[in-house]
Formats: sequence, C-alpha cells, structure tokens
Amino acid sequence: MTFGSVADRDAIEQEQPWEGRDLPTTTWGRLSQTAAAHGGRKAVTFQMFSDPGAKDETLTWRGLQEKTAQTANMFRSLGVGEADVVAYLLPNATETILTYLGGQIAGIVNPINPLLEPEQIGAILRETGAKVLVTLRAFPKTDVAQKAAEAVALAPNVKHVVEVDLLHYLTGLKRLIVPLIRPKVEVKHSAKIVNFTKELAKHPTTLAFEDSAGDRVAAYFHTGGTTGMPKVVQHKYSGIIYNAWLGDRLLFTEQDVQICPLPLFHVFATIVALGASLGSGAQIVFPTPQGYRGEGVFDNFWKLIERHRVTFMITVPTAMSALMQRPVNADISSLRLAFCGSAPLPLELYRRFEQAAGVTICEGYGLTEATCLVSINPPDGEKRVGSIGIPFPYTKIRIVNPATQVDCGVDEVGEICVSNPGVASGDTYTEPDKNADLYYHFPEKDRYFLRTGDLGRVDPDGYLWITGRAKDLIIRGGHNIDPAEIEEALAGHEAVAFAGAIGQPDIHAGELPAAYVELVDGAKITSEELRSYAKEHIHERAAWPKHLEILDELPKTAVGKVFKPALRKSAITRVFDATLKEAGLDTHVVNVLESKKRGLVAQLKPNDGLEDAALSAALGGFTVPWELAEA
Repeated sequence: MTFGSVADRDAIEQEQPWEGRDLPTTTWGRLSQTAAAHGGRKAVTFQMFSDPGAKDETLTWRGLQEKTAQTANMFRSLGVGEADVVAYLLPNATETILTYLGGQIAGIVNPINPLLEPEQIGAILRETGAKVLVTLRAFPKTDVAQKAAEAVALAPNVKHVVEVDLLHYLTGLKRLIVPLIRPKVEVKHSAKIVNFTKELAKHPTTLAFEDSAGDRVAAYFHTGGTTGMPKVVQHKYSGIIYNAWLGDRLLFTEQDVQICPLPLFHVFATIVALGASLGSGAQIVFPTPQGYRGEGVFDNFWKLIERHRVTFMITVPTAMSALMQRPVNADISSLRLAFCGSAPLPLELYRRFEQAAGVTICEGYGLTEATCLVSINPPDGEKRVGSIGIPFPYTKIRIVNPATQVDCGVDEVGEICVSNPGVASGDTYTEPDKNADLYYHFPEKDRYFLRTGDLGRVDPDGYLWITGRAKDLIIRGGHNIDPAEIEEALAGHEAVAFAGAIGQPDIHAGELPAAYVELVDGAKITSEELRSYAKEHIHERAAWPKHLEILDELPKTAVGKVFKPALRKSAITRVFDATLKEAGLDTHVVNVLESKKRGLVAQLKPNDGLEDAALSAALGGFTVPWELAEA
C-alpha cells in the first residue's frame, strides 16, 4: 500500500491495532530478522574522506549482525547489564554504528554530542551513570579524546574507556605520518583504557547472552545540552521498533540507498535514518566523520550520490542552502526523494532545490521526546510546502489550548501534543521532576499526550503546520508575537539565507523583537535595508524588529536548527551593556549563564566602586536577572 493521504494512513491503522502486529520486540530481534532476509546485501557504508573515489568501508547485513554481536558481547564482558549504560563520544564511523546498536543490545546506549564542553559531557555521564565510554584515541585535528579525558575525570562512575583509532581508515603516507604527530592526552581519571578493535576481536560473532525478553529502556538521548543544561530522554525498544517499522512499511525497500551526512549522536541519524534501514534492509551511507560538516562534503555531494546510486537523501535546511550554492555536477538520476527535517524549510529554498536537483522534498517532523517520527508530507501524495505533513499511522495529534486544555478547532493554533508507540506515559526524562506538566492525560482512552512545546494547527485536510515554539513566543507588553512571522518575512528576501528572531529584554515592554540574519554567499545588503524590507512584509507593526543584525553565520545546532539560546545571550549582553554605559556605570556583562531555577542570568564584571543600589536602579526594570561574577 502506498502512503499518499490521510485515507491511506487510516487504512493501514484499520488493518489491525499496533499491539497486534507481529514484530520483533528488541533491536537484536529486528537486526536478526533483516539480516536473515537480506544478509548478502549492503547494509552500512562509511567513507573517511569525501572524495567520490576514496576508499569506503561497507558491511553487509549479515556482517553488521556479526559485528554488532561482537560489540554487544564486548560490552557485557566489561560489566554492562541490561540496566547499565554505554555512552559514546564519537564522530561518525563504522565503530559508532556498532556502538549504537551493540550498546542498546547489551544495555542502554547513550550517544553524546562531541561538540559539547567537557563539563557538559561529564554532567551527562553522571546523569546517566555510564559504566563505559567509547570515544576516540587521540587523533590530529580533533579534540574529542582530550574532551573525553576531562569529562571522565568528572564522572567517576565510568569504569572503562574504549578507544576507537581512526588510523585504520587511512592509507599511504597519511597512515605513516599520523602516529608521528598524534597529540598527547593528559589522563586524570582511573578508568581502564582499552582498544576497540583489539577488544572486539576477543568475542564471538553470535550473541553470547540471552537477548532481552521484551520491551525495556534501550537508549538515552540528551536534548538541550548545548545550553549547559542537558535533559536526558529515555527511549524504549518499542519506540525504536516503531520507527524501523515506519521506514519499512512506508518509505524504503531493500533496493533503496540512503545518504545520511548527519551526526550519529542525534535521533535524526540514528532512530530515523539508521532505524529505517534496520527495518527495510536499505543501504545507508555515512560520508566523513563530520557528515555535512566534513571537508569537501558539499563540493562532492552530488558525485557521492552518483557513486553510491543514492535514492533517498537525509537533509536539513542549512545543508540545502549550502548545496544550492554549488552546481549539480553529477548524474543524480537515481535520487527520488529528499527528507528534510529539524527546522522549518523556507518556501524559496524549497523551490530552488526542487528545480536544481529535480527531486521531490518531503518535509517531516519529529522530536527526541517522542522517539522521533511524528509526521511527514506523504511520499506518494500531495506535498504542502511549509507544512510538516500528516501524522504517521498509529500517531495521534491533538492541538490543545494550554490555557483551557481543550482541543482547538480546525486551523486554530494551539500546542501540538503527540501520542504514539514512542511516547512514554510519564517517564520521558530520566529526572522525574522534568516530567511534571509534560503530558495531557485524556482518560476516555487512558492515553497520554506529550506536550511538544511547539505551536501549530491542523488544516481541514489533516495536514499539520508548525507556527512557532511556545517558549519562543516574544511577549511584548503582554502581546504574543510569533517569531516565525518575522523569520518567514526576512527569509523571503533573496539575500537572506537564514533568519532567527527572539525577544530582547526591554524595561518598558518586557521584550522587543530582535532579528539576526545570515546572508547567502556574496550577497551585499545593510541592516537598515533589511529592516525596511521587514516593515514592508511583516503585517503586524508590533512584530517589526527593534534590532536587526547581520552575522557571518547564525549559531546552529548539529542538525541545522538556528540555536536561539545563543542569540538570546547575545541580545542580553548587548542591551545590558548599553544600559550600563548610559547609566555611567563602570561594568559590563562577562557571561550569560543558564540556571535551572532562574533561567538566563547576566553576570557582571565586579568593580569595587559599584553600588548595588545603582546597579538595581539601572537593571532592576528588566525581567532577566543579574548578579556579579566571581572575582
């Protein structure tokens, strides 16, 4: 059956209830079933370098099953049981895939973003109680090993560090030079360090222990870690299996080839992309350790599609924008679809990409807390540009008015709430207090709906539209302003690649709109010209940006979302510094930190001549708290 409409979705649901489907209940069961059906076909491919002629490493489904069994056996030998945690701090590589799969078969796997600071990594390791950390051996041009050593020193619960050496991916002169220039790492922890490859070789290629009897927590993913305050989300086998089933039933066959240049610490690459291959038998290609951020990936991207005969690309708006600044210089006739997620896709970028690449784009929606997939513009049906499509089978959406907890009507904006096989009923986060007020419980079917924090609406034909983030609303004098209105208007200018709008602090209004813009390469325009453009295209006068700033590059998350906490910190610093200067006070903001209880807090440079009364007079009217930094 195709997936092209709400009717198709409903017909799939009417076949039988989700609980009645005869599906594996564990990751090992799912992998074993796929390996039995497609054992000799290519499963996963990793390229160390982006050159389309560079060496790659490919495992068949049978080979992936055997290597995954070895990896799970290795973790069990290091003391990992079903309730114990294997964390990894790695770029993309074959070993990362094996750790992700083997970690959740032996215990609970915990991917961690290598771009975080050691203190944040250490906090996640402590929060999850990780026994094992898999990370890089020291390697040129990366500080992952150094960060790992510092983080483990802050997390005494880690008993083993398993090191992956990227040297074996090198050939020729590079393979000889790297050992000579390998950086030194200062180790201040007592965890035992072992080599991934050598340790793996000690173990059999069949599972040496009984697989889990049924559903359990299999993965921890952190979210919000780049702000310094990571929350850890629990994923069960049931949600992982659901996502794999979606990939098999609705998206792929074993004949398909995905290319996924996204990081394997994120749910988009793991739960969605790799999970879809796990369910369907489709090959998945990971180019370079850094994915889209890897050297030469954008320049060689179309040639990589030609080399691997890719049929389906996983992308994000920032990557699409970069690709549109390069010619399509290869035979990409095999490419059928592009799945774009993580952030709203500007209409003009959508049109430019479809015209240049000749490929249909399916925008979708998911979130870490729901074990990811929620909706998609149907691959075989109408794509409504700007919408995030229709909910997947067995996924229920309610648009709820947060003030009344009553369902909104058609096209009425409220909070998007989700219930599906990936939504936990009460224990999404590892910290119980973070689960408070996270759900709406509708007793008529004893169903819990996860509050996503996203604002949206459902149109008369069942398509879901995101209109903003509840927490991103700019509240100007009690008036709510949706930042999406500002961002969409600015994105319509041909010189603008990306725009982010936030509320900057204001003594009188509480917040005023501020916009930050990244230009397309080579574009020339001033902030004042863009402010004038914004006034012409933003219908609501209250939403006109009070401040508009052009940045070389907007801060973004690893999957291409504009990272608004960084913009808020920048705005607080700018506004507070200007206020302090106008008041004649000899101090300035040295840092903006995030407190669990107080939110963003401005820290000021201490000065013996400063009086608290003077500071309070200058800054007391802002809702953003402040304090003096430690001298």
